[in-house]
Amino acid sequence: MTAPGAAEATPADGGPAERRLHPVTPLRRAWAPVAVVAGWAVHDPDGAQRHLARLTTTTLLIGLAVIVPAAALYGFCSWWFTHFAVTETELRIRTGLVFRRTAHIRLERVQAIDITQPLLARVAGVAKLKLDVIGTDKKDELAFLGADEARALRAELLARAAGFAPETAHEVGEAPSRQLLRVPPRVLAMSLVLSGATWGSLAAALIVPPVLWVATESVWTVLATALPLLGAAGASSVGRFVGEYDWTVGESPDGLRLDHGLLDRAHETVPPGRVQTVRIVEPLLWRRRGWVRVELDVAGSSNSVLVPVAPREVAEAVVARVLPGVTVPERAALSPSPRRARWCVPLWWRGYGLAVTDAVFAARSGLLRRSLALVPHAKVQSVRMTQGPWERARGVADVHVDTGANKTVTARLRDAAEARELLAAQAERSRTGRRDARPDRWMA
Repeated sequence: MTAPGAAEATPADGGPAERRLHPVTPLRRAWAPVAVVAGWAVHDPDGAQRHLARLTTTTLLIGLAVIVPAAALYGFCSWWFTHFAVTETELRIRTGLVFRRTAHIRLERVQAIDITQPLLARVAGVAKLKLDVIGTDKKDELAFLGADEARALRAELLARAAGFAPETAHEVGEAPSRQLLRVPPRVLAMSLVLSGATWGSLAAALIVPPVLWVATESVWTVLATALPLLGAAGASSVGRFVGEYDWTVGESPDGLRLDHGLLDRAHETVPPGRVQTVRIVEPLLWRRRGWVRVELDVAGSSNSVLVPVAPREVAEAVVARVLPGVTVPERAALSPSPRRARWCVPLWWRGYGLAVTDAVFAARSGLLRRSLALVPHAKVQSVRMTQGPWERARGVADVHVDTGANKTVTARLRDAAEARELLAAQAERSRTGRRDARPDRWMA
């Protein structure tokens, strides 16, 4: 299946047909030489200014006459020498103008395939295809493909990864999706207004620069501090609103689909069986409205948010689709830390709690910003107990469970005898949980 305008070539050895990216891709690659020059100017602004001052108008025009065609030629050559092909078992990507690189991505190791459309890409009708693969830190991507071709290729790769025959995989098409949740923009905006992070970063941006000016009277010191603080304030408010705008969660046979973004649209997938931890976060100012935020730890994936804001009962219904058979423990079901733990962490010890069900290890933390972490027993890679000298004196200990996403969930300040029993019992639950867990298969 080839999009209009995309080139296709059959290798001489009779292998799978190789395809090229969309013809607008050279425009993206052409920026590389310009970016090198801009990077040098930023790194050495004084030197760049001196060199620029010595240049005449004629020299500048000649330079542009050389740089622009060179950048265009680089973009065209990069596009021309980039090919991809889908075989029975892998996606093969060949890139490189001077140094050749061939990536062999085995389909059974693919755990997520996302489609993203930056603003200019949406105008041009193209999209990026990003692949999360087990054992790699960096996503491989195909940028750019026609929007229709990207969706068709994603559906074909998922079908092959699910075990469909190669001759029928391209006919399967995109799996149907059923909407579970949509976050209204008004609710998202109100949740950001009621977020402590928004007000904290804004207060720091307004208070710290004047204090530094009074103390140092240095414009550069104030700017060096104010700009990052303003950037943090913008990222925690406007940036989050733009990124999480029109957040939609849909259910399909290939996992939960997340669609969001005001300027740049992202179409992500939460892979089935790859979720290691679910966190239900409840900020202080959201409690009167009954709102929560749901975050994820997914092995090898950048997906970290499942629901930016929603009523608790709606969010728990979505969690039940991510972790089938799991019921979120009620607050009354969480056993608190013993009262003697108050000598280890005054006041904050009241925020810790623990519940262990047949399905999950659930640990709560926080007073102002409550967070309940749910770890399925099958996803626990190791379990540890730690005790500092002050904890030993008070007869309490911490129990840590490590997951496949290289993250740790901790049950703080448990009774020492309870912690030792929990250590042995959790190791057994993890072993039996992995044995009984469903296979991590697409469309299974």
